[in-house]
Amino acid sequence: MLGLLGISLILTVAFFYQLARGELPCPLCLLQRAGFIAIGMGFLFNMQFGERLSHYAMVLIASLVTGVISMRQVSLHLAPGDPGYGSTLLGLHFYTWALIAAVGVICYVALVFVLKDMSGKRDGDVPLHRLASNAVFAIFALLVAANLLSTVLECGAGQCDDNPVRYLLLK
Repeated sequence: MLGLLGISLILTVAFFYQLARGELPCPLCLLQRAGFIAIGMGFLFNMQFGERLSHYAMVLIASLVTGVISMRQVSLHLAPGDPGYGSTLLGLHFYTWALIAAVGVICYVALVFVLKDMSGKRDGDVPLHRLASNAVFAIFALLVAANLLSTVLECGAGQCDDNPVRYLLLK
């Protein structure tokens, strides 16, 4: 549940900057959001169906892909004097934070594996409070639906603009 809440927080901050500050996500930003949604799905599967290595594998693969996409965007803005894309949060651009978060998720899953191994607990040993898990699921589902809707409004059925300044379907 903690992992899914963390991913929901990441999506909420990105969505807040999009709506409140009018910063539309670029295509690489949208791919990073999709990566975080895939990470969240792995955590969600653990919540709904019990912890399984295949769910953690999904989290790890999605984290690696998200990290690679983030590194690509970071590398695009390494040249001296390049201001980067979008605004910053605590001095770093969101694609840099996405890289840090992707690496953080990988470290988190590794820590979960170590702690589970040390405790001797096996998959499915920890019961979840149904009301809390349903609330976390609802928050994540709402964020996924809102991101999907905003992406369709921004890009329509075609390719997204490299440097979006308006929603394509809201002329």
